[in-house]
Amino acid sequence: MYVKSDVYGFGVVLLEMLSGQRAFDRKRPTGQQNLVEWLKPLLSHKKKLKTTIMDSRIEGQYSSKAMVQAAQLTLKCLKADPKNRPSMKEVVEVLEQIEAMKEKPKATKSAFASSHSKPHRRGQQPTQHRPLFIPGRRGPKYEHEVNIRKITKKVK
Repeated sequence: MYVKSDVYGFGVVLLEMLSGQRAFDRKRPTGQQNLVEWLKPLLSHKKKLKTTIMDSRIEGQYSSKAMVQAAQLTLKCLKADPKNRPSMKEVVEVLEQIEAMKEKPKATKSAFASSHSKPHRRGQQPTQHRPLFIPGRRGPKYEHEVNIRKITKKVK
């Protein structure tokens, strides 16, 4: 096993996180069961990225620039030739750039309505958008999700 194999595996995890789907699922239609084979060709198309790949449950929690950079990073990690994949150090650097983005995500109708329809309780702060790669979902479907900050610390 090569270190670059770990980078490929991490690319698969990134794709799972972006799409909210498992890497392999026999319940999906033929041609869509293997997530990488199905979605990798679409990662470079911004329109397909937003309409087909991105998990609708995290819509409005990231900027379009962060979405595109995350997709580009995923593509690099999933390169067929290990020599063409980035190192984990490079992966971490890009993830840190994505996390540091100050651009606010565009509000969706549902995000706008939910944030403006309920008054904040005394002492509570308004809901903040989570960075793209800090998963907040729990349960068996999301066991694969990892905290990028922990990975960042380990690699450095």
